[in-house]
Parts: sequence; structure tokens; C-alpha cells
Amino acid sequence: MADKKKDKATSTRRAAFSAAALGLAGAASAGAAETWHPKKERVGGPIRSGNLLFLSGIGGWYPDRRPEGPGDAGQQTGDALTIMKNALEKAGSSMDNVLKVQVSLVDPENNWEPMNKVYETFFKDPRPVRSYFGATGFRRKGQLLQIDCIAYVD
Repeated sequence: MADKKKDKATSTRRAAFSAAALGLAGAASAGAAETWHPKKERVGGPIRSGNLLFLSGIGGWYPDRRPEGPGDAGQQTGDALTIMKNALEKAGSSMDNVLKVQVSLVDPENNWEPMNKVYETFFKDPRPVRSYFGATGFRRKGQLLQIDCIAYVD
């Protein structure tokens, strides 16, 4: 009896993964008695699903935090990563558990080096994987970057 229950659970999981891989997550899987729904909850700023935390849209400058002005890319990187660090710690994780970072950066030709110099002070080796792309600007004039991350939590 336990083997049949285990086989059914494995089959249901396999069908859910197949549906997700085909972009059909949430659609009824063939032979599955239940529809798969991602389990997620808000834990302060991040969204938690299982042992993963997803944190997005951390801007490099918020006027209420730094009313004197936006500063440069290095300063904005430090501010954004400090916000990230605090949010992750509040959710029970840390910068050491960051798996992936994505950076949207205005004028990468001029802002990459200052951003990267500060970025490297926040992460120890092995650093998380990182992708970045150039941006033409953000909603807040003067904001030079925005950062997202995925982190692990026990």
C-alpha cells in the first residue's frame, strides 16, 4: 500500500514538473487528481517558497532614505545591498545564502566599475551567480540601478 502511495506522489510530482517545464504550471496534469499550486508566502519584503527567498525591485536610491540626492553608482549599490542584507536577515537568511543576483544598471559603460567595486565587498567567494542588463532609467529620476536576488533559507 505504501509503495502505491509513493508511486502516485512521484507520478503527480513528475506531472507537475513537466507542466511547469512546458509553461503550463497550474494547469491540470494528465492523470493527476489535484492541480499543482506553488506554495508561497510573504515574509516581510521577500516572498518565500519552500527554502527559497525571492527579493526584487531594490532601488539604488530612495529620497526618504537619502534626501541629499541620488549619489553615484557605488553609493547606490551600497544602499541597495544594505537593504537586501537587512531584508534577508529579517526573513532568516543572509548574504552568504544568496544564490543569484540580477542588476539593472543605467549607463553600464560608466557605472559598471563603481557598482562592481562595492558589490564585491558584500559577497564572499563563492559569490552568487549574477546577470545584469543595461537600463535607460527608472521611475525615480536619478536612480541608477535596481537589484533582485534569490536566496536560500533553512
